[in-house]
Amino acid sequence: MKFDDYEQLTFERRPNGVLLITMDRPEKYNAADERMHGELARVWTDVSADPETRVAVVTGAGRAFSAGGDLGMVERMTGDHDRVSHMLSEMSDLVYNIINCEKPVVSAINGVAVGAGTVVALLADISICARDAKIGDRHVKLGVAAGDHAAIIWPLLAGMAKARYHLLTGEMIDGAEAERIGLVSRAVPREDVLPEALRVAETLGTGAQPAIRLTKRALNGWLRMAGPIFDQSAAYEMLTFLGPDVVEGAAALREKRAPRFPSAHPQTT
Repeated sequence: MKFDDYEQLTFERRPNGVLLITMDRPEKYNAADERMHGELARVWTDVSADPETRVAVVTGAGRAFSAGGDLGMVERMTGDHDRVSHMLSEMSDLVYNIINCEKPVVSAINGVAVGAGTVVALLADISICARDAKIGDRHVKLGVAAGDHAAIIWPLLAGMAKARYHLLTGEMIDGAEAERIGLVSRAVPREDVLPEALRVAETLGTGAQPAIRLTKRALNGWLRMAGPIFDQSAAYEMLTFLGPDVVEGAAALREKRAPRFPSAHPQTT
């Protein structure tokens, strides 16, 4: 199987069936625009079907893993029913395609991971994170509900108390804290992230393939059970893309200021 038609993901075949996937928009800190988001949604079906791949490692080019959704894409979606409907479908594909990918996925979180980046970082079967990387889900800071992946995976990894705290406040944490609360598998110095992820991938690539793949399938049964929770959260996120708060949230990000959400500052008559 070839991966030549991808524009914003690059691929490198390494020994023992390891496929290194790099999100490649370093000038935008690998923020996902419409093209990258679509590629991230479908790549896992290609990985699953690729006979040469036994394990995938995903990382970001440059200093970031992924800075989330591209602000231009957010602004184009706001109030646009057709774009929002498309994103709801594609968001589901991204989450479920990673969960259902036959091959194990290792994330090498080399820098900041938010939004769509956090989906890939945390839904990977094994996550290796830089101790100083910043991770979080800042949907509420934008003025939309935490959809994407958060409701399906954060309570399972970190527990409900931590999930509620970080998803309701939008506060970021570093890799060391993420490891402490169980959000990532391991936290290592930044320079060791990719080497360690590749080392783990080599272990998986040279292991008993049916045993590893079936163990992944069984473990991800927990995520499939939580599927209705994800579906609900994704629909809520897209619903809030049709409201006024996201307009203010996007403008505040663009202007580098604190947002003044209409829902928190109702007009008096």
